Amino acid sequence: MDTANFDWDEANISHIAEHNVAPEEAEEVLLGNSFEVGFDVVNHEERWVFIGETNSERILRVVMAVRNEKIRVVTAFEPSKRAKMLYLARKASEK
Repeated sequence: MDTANFDWDEANISHIAEHNVAPEEAEEVLLGNSFEVGFDVVNHEERWVFIGETNSERILRVVMAVRNEKIRVVTAFEPSKRAKMLYLARKASEK
């Protein structure tokens, strides 16, 4: 996802804003060293779940889909304390 093309519009921007997440933060997670932690099919659409850090070290969970060859962030939010701890442990074990 190094040169990813993102699909942003008012719908997904306002949705993640409800979780106090900016589009740039979600992009930073997906373009950074995030871990894939889930996969699901919702309404015939494949969705991947990642957990990672923004450039300011904020840990976020980001759900994305691919639409028309672009990455569409479906939602992004701060994960539970337990999920953050698991992320940090996994990150430490990969060093």
